[in-house]
Amino acid sequence: MGREAQCKCEFEGAVAEVKLHLEPGLLTLSGGVKRKLPTAELKEIKVVGDRLVFRVGGKPIRLHLGKADAEKWAVAIQAAPPSLARKLGITDKTVVRTIGPILDDHLKSAVDEAGRVSAKGANLMVACVETPESVGAALAAGKAQLENGAPIWMVYRKGPGHAINENWIRSALRSAGLMDTKIASVSAKWTALRFNLSKT
Repeated sequence: MGREAQCKCEFEGAVAEVKLHLEPGLLTLSGGVKRKLPTAELKEIKVVGDRLVFRVGGKPIRLHLGKADAEKWAVAIQAAPPSLARKLGITDKTVVRTIGPILDDHLKSAVDEAGRVSAKGANLMVACVETPESVGAALAAGKAQLENGAPIWMVYRKGPGHAINENWIRSALRSAGLMDTKIASVSAKWTALRFNLSKT
């Protein structure tokens, strides 16, 4: 996911081949130069000839992308990242069903952007889960909506030391006949996987 390219990079007096990966809020350079650069920290972004040029920490970085691609990357880097509501597919026309308590303020704000929060007529579900039991309970509660084609976001805590993680959720829900279709970071402490009932 995100925008990717390979090009030559000039940085700190050296020229190296790099791979670029841009996702909302973050530009990652790998290969001859390794950097994770929050886009908010990139300054003086401009296209000079066939290069995308910007400064980070006062130091210039020049990426030889070709004029047309450099212009596209400049626009993409400076674009505002999508809101959490948009990443989750929540609009003023969405009917969201929440299952269990919403345990994150960012997630609560995103859900508040829905047209309606209701179990009736829901076309999207959001469940904060912390244990295998809460995952099972969320699936049982949302069974009817899943069968009607509504996806469910399983929102769970980031990092090690928790009862469930990404691999556990994927394995458990795939075994239950669902397929993960999207991932989204919710906040510093929470992340989410979206599942739909598998059609196979």
